[in-house]
Amino acid sequence: MKNKAGVPITEDISWRDITPGGVVYEAGSAQHFRTGDWRSMKPVLLRDKCIDCLLCVPCCPDSAIPVKDGKRLDFDMDHCKGCGICVKACPFKAIELIKE
Repeated sequence: MKNKAGVPITEDISWRDITPGGVVYEAGSAQHFRTGDWRSMKPVLLRDKCIDCLLCVPCCPDSAIPVKDGKRLDFDMDHCKGCGICVKACPFKAIELIKE
């Protein structure tokens, strides 16, 4: 087997010899793409338990927890990948993760 540059791919090939794959986008570009359909688990905000402490917001790797006027809004499901980090970050158990 060979890569696009015609270099044989063997067990001892160096990463320097392999053609880079795919397109690399600039940092923060995930906001331009709907990635929520990658999700198998879905976070659900339990509004009655949430005190808007916003501890979940900086933990979200997808910036899928919007905030307006100091209060968190519901999840941006176009970008949430269902990783569950927000569930672990919430000390008030105001977020549950359910099967999508």
